[in-house]
Amino acid sequence: MQTHFTEEDLKKPHIREADRVLRTCVHCGFCNATCPTYQLLGDERDGPRGRIYLMKELLESRDDDDRITEETRLHLDRCLTCRNCETTCPSGVEYHKLLDIGRAEIERRVPRKASERALRYGLRKALVDPQRFQALLRLGLTFKPLVPGQLRDKMPPAPVDAGTRPEGKRHTRQMLILEGCVQPGLSPNTNAATARVLDRLGIGLTPAPEAGCCGAIDYHLNAQDDGRARMRANIDAWWPHIEKAGEAGVEAIVQTASGCGAFVKEYGELLEGDPQYAAKAKRISELAKDLVEILRDEDLDALTIKQSRKLAFHCPCTLQHAQKLGGAVEDVLTRLGFSLTPVQDAHLCCGSAGTYSITQPELATQLRDNKLDNLEAGDPEVIVTANIGCQTHLAGAGRTPVRHWIEVVDEALK
Repeated sequence: MQTHFTEEDLKKPHIREADRVLRTCVHCGFCNATCPTYQLLGDERDGPRGRIYLMKELLESRDDDDRITEETRLHLDRCLTCRNCETTCPSGVEYHKLLDIGRAEIERRVPRKASERALRYGLRKALVDPQRFQALLRLGLTFKPLVPGQLRDKMPPAPVDAGTRPEGKRHTRQMLILEGCVQPGLSPNTNAATARVLDRLGIGLTPAPEAGCCGAIDYHLNAQDDGRARMRANIDAWWPHIEKAGEAGVEAIVQTASGCGAFVKEYGELLEGDPQYAAKAKRISELAKDLVEILRDEDLDALTIKQSRKLAFHCPCTLQHAQKLGGAVEDVLTRLGFSLTPVQDAHLCCGSAGTYSITQPELATQLRDNKLDNLEAGDPEVIVTANIGCQTHLAGAGRTPVRHWIEVVDEALK
């Protein structure tokens, strides 16, 4: 794609990056064929190719250009950032990087209404702090009938017992785990089940309570400086455990939510311009591993499954398109003896997409219902997934039970 940035424009790092990404696009439109919002709406501006043209126009224009309106922002807001288009693209367009730049620019150029700003600010403040979120969740469960529907559907039916979490320090092999921000409240058993399964494999989890939200919520709601601040705080919390030499150091940083995992793996790129944190961030990204990357390399014969269930696996976009781990969980579950039902259009997003299900509820509900129809076609006992956002979004329909896949493995080992 030809661009028309001035020499003065190209002195700005974000414009140079946008120019690089734009020039890799060849207008082929293959991306539209796998874009969930384009399939629903049929509008070129709601597919990746159209959005790329909108962002090109936005970034090449002057601040007073009257072509840049709230309509431009609407089409960018409707993007799920599922990155399905990147998996499909034959030219390797790094669309998500361009989208981050475009969204930050439109936010600067076309301010939101006060109600929209309040919603996004409220989401950032409510979700990113685990203690605050759990307090709000307890309050919401107490007064559940009064909670707005789209939020009420995401609440668990009742507080979940996480069970006993083994003491990890007794193992020579040690790993860190990102506890997450909303997952400890919505699904506390996920990380506890992870600790129990890893314990059976001789792997302990070193606690790092100072680590908090990965930063993705802030970053993708255009509070990018706040997102980077959370990245730095996590690096500071993990670094003392990483810099230890020899057997005392940790092998990996385990992520049980694929959305967090995808973001932590990008710390190195997102902080490469920070002289104080660039090298550390790169090392953090190298150590970040989704849980399935740990299990698939272990001797699974050490795990004796005492029960097998018929499962349908929903592979989150952040696992298959961002981390390129499509098929990995299915392989581990099959090796362990579980029966998996086939899922049509498994590459398509469920509509969760971080806070998308709250900011774009109508589109998110359509995508969720389409996804559940495909997941339930094989009549599974349970739907399993690898991301807390997908889990709560799909479960909110009140149809087939939805859980994290490691919980089902943990139960089958008991």
